[in-house]
Amino acid sequence: MRYKSQSVAYWYFAVAMVLFGLQIVFGLLSAAKYLGPDPLINILPFDVTKVIHTNLLIVWVLTGFMGATYWMVPDESRTELHSVKLAYVQLALWVLMGVTAVVGYLFRYGTGNKLLEQPLPHKLIIVVVMLMFLYNVAMTIRKSGRFTTTEGVLLLGVAGAAVLFLPALFEYKNYVVSIFYRWWTIHLWVEGVWEMIQGGFLAYLLIRLSGADREVMEKWLYVIVGLVFIAGILGTAHHYYWVGVPSYWLPIGGLFSALEPVALIGMAVYAYSAMRRSGLAHPNTLALHWTVGSAVFTLFGAGVLGLAHTWPQVNKWTHGTLITAMHGHAAFYGAYAMIVLAMITYALPAMAPSRREEGSPMGYWAFWLQVAGMFGMTLSFATAGIGQVYLERILGLGYLDAQLKIQVHFLMLIATASLFALGVALFIIDFFRHAPRFEITADAERDAPPGRVASPARA
Repeated sequence: MRYKSQSVAYWYFAVAMVLFGLQIVFGLLSAAKYLGPDPLINILPFDVTKVIHTNLLIVWVLTGFMGATYWMVPDESRTELHSVKLAYVQLALWVLMGVTAVVGYLFRYGTGNKLLEQPLPHKLIIVVVMLMFLYNVAMTIRKSGRFTTTEGVLLLGVAGAAVLFLPALFEYKNYVVSIFYRWWTIHLWVEGVWEMIQGGFLAYLLIRLSGADREVMEKWLYVIVGLVFIAGILGTAHHYYWVGVPSYWLPIGGLFSALEPVALIGMAVYAYSAMRRSGLAHPNTLALHWTVGSAVFTLFGAGVLGLAHTWPQVNKWTHGTLITAMHGHAAFYGAYAMIVLAMITYALPAMAPSRREEGSPMGYWAFWLQVAGMFGMTLSFATAGIGQVYLERILGLGYLDAQLKIQVHFLMLIATASLFALGVALFIIDFFRHAPRFEITADAERDAPPGRVASPARA
């Protein structure tokens, strides 16, 4: 560990791991309910378990983003965090918001707006936390006098995520209007500014792990930023097809959604070529597995599978079916879960010296079980979704009748999800089985900017 204040990242990672585990538990519960009968229907019905499952995803990924940023920014800026105390207060508020939100969902305390179910008081806490986070990161970069493109893209993505949460604070009585503006947050997060965050982390890891040229990686980041602003923003239109908006959104949504995977293709190709050139020279090969895996799985889940059903001519049949779950699970996992796990795997050996830098057999099992499990889940959702589209949209069967016909695919889903859950459990065990010990490496003082001391941390 080069800077003492980087230890903050460990506690964010630890919280993210606990939330990740809980998310998987509620996901398995939700999937099992498709098989029926449901003995928990009066205690934990499907609508509750699904809300908790999807919201825990958002919360743990954002927690991982924050922790990874608190690790990366001091390393890139070559200085301590502006305020360690502020980072811990931020984490405490964030955990308080998350715990009370989940408890509230158990008692139906929420807005009912998918993925934005948080009540207004919780949303205001989110705004406060994001402002604290942005202030701390921006002041760290400002005091360092060193500002890299990687940091710039990351900071732009984090700031964009904070700004784009503001539409979620408004409540609309008209459901169609509410759905329209909901995508200003959800789509522009997951297919917009979050991609900048992923790109910043991906570039940082490839530079550190594969010896990739910083100048070339930063050029790819400019491409990502450009495509996010062009394709990502106008690509929001593929959510507008069937909510009563004018028909001109159909070609706009189709065209610009098709452009969204272009940057992902470039990043995946460059990540693979960088890995090939390095010959896995860096000792932390497990982190490199997660890094390149994120780029490749993003191309598969967000790129290929997203493009497969966002064309208007296809989406009119697949919209609102399990095809959406197919795309959503693979895209979220590849783009955001895997990049967080990559940052954790890269940073952890420095915060827990007893951990082998190249990774443990348990760590590799966690990687391959998760990848295999998620790929199997994706195929299960895909085959179930295709059957659902045919039975419901072509033959005209009712929803419940169609669900009985495709129930066998949920047996496949449970089996592959269990494989994935085992991989997650191994990752979490591997994380916590090494006690943290925050030691400063000898080169931290050498890398500090002139006139600045690398440690101790400023509070």
